[in-house]
Amino acid sequence: MKNLVVCEKNIAANRISFILSNGKAKREYINRIPVYHFSRDGEDFTVIGLRGHIIRLDYSKEYGDWKKNNLIDLIFAKPEKEVMAKGIVNALKKFALESDKAIIATDYDREGELIGVEALDFIKEVKPQITIKRARFSAMTRTELESAFKNLKEVDYALSRSAESRQIIDLAWGASLTRFISLASNQLGRDFLSVGRVQSPTLALLVDRDRKIRDFRPEPFWEIIANLRKSFSFDAKHSHGIFEDEKKVKEVFDRVRNGKVANVLSIIKEQKEERPPAPFNTTSFLAEANKIGFSASRAMKIAEDLYTNGWISYPRTDNTVYPKSLYLKGVLKALMKSDFFKEVEEIISQPVIRPTRGRFEATDHPPIYPVKGAKKEQLEGRWEIYELVVRRFLSTLAPSALSETTKVNLDIKAEEFIAHGYKILEMGWRKYYPYYKVKESLLPALDKGEEIAVLKIKIEKKSTKPPSRYSQGFLIREMERLNLGTKSTRHEIIQKLYDRNYVTGNNLIPTDVGRAVITALEDNADRITKAEMTSLLEKDMLGIANKEKKQDQVINESQQMLKDIMLILQKNEEKIGKQIVDALKKQNCIGKCRCGGDLLMLTSKKGNRFIGCSNYPNCDVTFSLPNMGTVIPTGKKCKICKLPLIKIKIGRLSKTECVDRKCSFNKEASVVGKCNVCGGDLIVRHSKNGKRFIGCLSYPKCTNSYPLPQNGKLVLTDMVCKTCKSPVVNIISKGRSPWYLCINPDCPEKPRRNNIKTN
Repeated sequence: MKNLVVCEKNIAANRISFILSNGKAKREYINRIPVYHFSRDGEDFTVIGLRGHIIRLDYSKEYGDWKKNNLIDLIFAKPEKEVMAKGIVNALKKFALESDKAIIATDYDREGELIGVEALDFIKEVKPQITIKRARFSAMTRTELESAFKNLKEVDYALSRSAESRQIIDLAWGASLTRFISLASNQLGRDFLSVGRVQSPTLALLVDRDRKIRDFRPEPFWEIIANLRKSFSFDAKHSHGIFEDEKKVKEVFDRVRNGKVANVLSIIKEQKEERPPAPFNTTSFLAEANKIGFSASRAMKIAEDLYTNGWISYPRTDNTVYPKSLYLKGVLKALMKSDFFKEVEEIISQPVIRPTRGRFEATDHPPIYPVKGAKKEQLEGRWEIYELVVRRFLSTLAPSALSETTKVNLDIKAEEFIAHGYKILEMGWRKYYPYYKVKESLLPALDKGEEIAVLKIKIEKKSTKPPSRYSQGFLIREMERLNLGTKSTRHEIIQKLYDRNYVTGNNLIPTDVGRAVITALEDNADRITKAEMTSLLEKDMLGIANKEKKQDQVINESQQMLKDIMLILQKNEEKIGKQIVDALKKQNCIGKCRCGGDLLMLTSKKGNRFIGCSNYPNCDVTFSLPNMGTVIPTGKKCKICKLPLIKIKIGRLSKTECVDRKCSFNKEASVVGKCNVCGGDLIVRHSKNGKRFIGCLSYPKCTNSYPLPQNGKLVLTDMVCKTCKSPVVNIISKGRSPWYLCINPDCPEKPRRNNIKTN
C-alpha cells in the first residue's frame, strides 16, 4: 500500500515524517519542492507540504479595470480559481499516480479542511479512484500523530464548503465595497481604501468609542477621606461615597474636619475562594498575550510556530474544557524537562488534580496547552509566549487562591466612615500565573469599640473619566461576543486596520481617514457598519458546516444583501467621496512649508511617496520619503532648519527625522561612528523590506555595512570596542538588561556580549 500524505506546510511535513518514521525518512526535491519518503508497518509513505492555500479565488481579467466595471455586475460575478503553486500541484499529481491512498493531514479546522480539499481536487484529477482519508490531530507529538494515523477519518466536505463560502462572500464584499470607496475618494493604486464585511463593523466599534471619548465632558465629584493610625496608617472613606453636590460635601466636612478619634462600630471579615482561570482558547490567549506587550497578529504567528515545531497544541480553538482523553499528568511529566520543573513538581504532587472548566466545550480541538518541555535558550524570541501558555496550563491545575476581605465601619463625630482591607491568605494558582496583578490593602488588627487616632481628614476633588480605549485583547473579546469574524481571522482583521492606516497606536486610535470612512458609511449605508449583518452571515456559514444550509443559498442571500447596500452607496457617491477626501487632506498634512502652504504626503504616478507643498505650482518644494514604513507627523519643528519633524515607523522600529533628508539633524540623530574602510560616517539605515542595519553615509561609493538585531530599541553611544575599535551600540529589550553590542560580527570578542570591553 502506497500512501500520499498532504500537510499544510513543509515544516509540518518534515515533523510528521520524522516522527512517524522514527527519524528515518529520506528527503528528495522535485523541482525544488521537498518531499519525504519512509516505510512503516509494511506500507510506503510519501509526505508533501503545501504552502497553505495552493489556489486563489479571484475575478477574471475582464474585471481588472476598477474604473470600467459595473460594481453590481462584480457582486454577482463568479470568481475563478488560480493556481498559486504550480510546482506543488505537479508534485501532487506525480505521486498521486503512484499512490493507493491520499491522507489529508492539514490543520483540522475550516481553513485547513479547505486547503486539504484544494489539494484533493488535483489528486483526483489524475487518479479519480484513489482512496481518501483524513488524519485529525491537535498537537505535533508522537502520541497524537500515531493515534491520528491509526484512526483515520473521512474528509469533512461540509466544513470545507463553509470555508470556501467565506472566501467567495468576503471577496465579493471586499472587492466591490473597496472599489466603490476608493473610486469615490479618488484613492487608487497603492493608496486604495478598503472596506470589508468584518473589517468595517470592527472599525466602527473603535470609531464609536473614539466619539464617546472626544464628546466626553468630565463631571466633578468629591470624596471625604480620613487618614487613621494604629501601628500603621490607613484610609477610610465617608460612607456616602461620591458627593456630586459641592455644598453638601462641605457641610459634612465641616462637621468632621476637627475630629481626633474614630470609634470602631463593626468589623466584618470574609474569606473568599478565588478559582483558577479557565484554560486558554484562542480569544483568551490573544487577550492575555496583548497584556504582556504582543500584538494579536504577532502572538498568533509565534503560537503557530510553536505548534508546528511541537511545543504547544493547536492555537486555533474555541474550547475551554480539557477533554477526558487528555492525559494531564503526561503533559506535566513532559514539562519536567523544562525550566518550570519546580512548579511542575508542586502541581503533580497534589493528591488530586482537578482542572478548571471554561464556559465553552467543543470537540474539534482541546484548549491551548504545552505539549513539550522547553528551556529558555531553546526558544529565543518565542519564550514569552511559550511561558504564558505553560503558566496558564499550570494555573488551571493548581488549587484555588484564598483571600480575606475586611470591612470596618467607623464613627467620626457622628459621621460614618468605612475602611476596606484585602489580603491574600494562600497564593494557590496565583503563584504560577503572575500576570493577574493584585494589590493588597492591609488594615491593622482592630476591635469593636476601639478608638483609633485620626491623623487628617481631607476633601478630594476628582472628575469622572471617559471610557477607556480598546486594547487589542479587549477588542478581540468584543468581536467574539458580537460574532464578528472567527477565532482564526480576528487578529488578521485588526492587523488590516493598522495596514490600511485606519488606526494607530497600541490603543487602536482611529485616524482621520478611519473616522471619515465609518462616518460616510454610517450616514449613507449604516448596515455595513453594524455587527448584526456580519453576525447573520457568520451563522449562515456555520450552518453550511453543520449541513443545515446550502452553500448556493447562503452566497445568493449575501449577494442580494450586498446589492441593496451598493445601490444606496452609489446614490450618495459624491457626498461620501468629499467626506473622505477632506479627511485625507487633514491626515496627510505633515506641517507648514516655508512659503506658508501645507506640506502634504503624496504619491507619484510611479507609486513613490514624497512630500509636496499645497501651493504647487507656485511652490515646487518636494522631499522624498522612504517607500517602507508608516509616516507619522510629530507636530514638532526641526531645531536646525525649522521644517517639520516626522516619525517613520517600520514594524516595531521607529525613528524621528527632519523632512529634509539632507538636513544635518538626520545625520546627528543617526551617526554611529566612523567607517573603518573610508573614514566616513556610519549611520543607521533600513533595507527595502524594513530590516535595520548600519551602513556608510558614503554609499554607494562605500558599501561597508554591519547587521543589527531587529528587536529592541537601538540607543547610540560614544563607546568603541577595545578589541576591534568598532562602534558600540546599546540594545534595550523588554524583560532583559541593556545589551551593549559591538557592531562588528567578526569581532574577536564574539559572541558579542553585555560585558564588552570598551574604551
